[in-house]
Amino acid sequence: MKITYDREGDALYIQLRDVSAVDAVDIEEGVVADLDEAGHIIGFEVLDAKERLSAEDLASVSYEELVSEACANLRLPEVLEAKPLT
Repeated sequence: MKITYDREGDALYIQLRDVSAVDAVDIEEGVVADLDEAGHIIGFEVLDAKERLSAEDLASVSYEELVSEACANLRLPEVLEAKPLT
């Protein structure tokens, strides 16, 4: 996952997966979801980001309750049996 902000274009992009977009869906005016060839969301673009988010929001990102890379690569039954992350 990657989050980028283009100051010149005032656009925030949240990339969930690194694949090519083949379609896009307007969520609301100025917010677009990019889709892959299977129709899955691969990213979100937020235009006029300064109007939608404060400078503090644009300057900071927090991560909460993320799984480790090892856990993310496990199959579901293995994840359910795994010990909680510390």
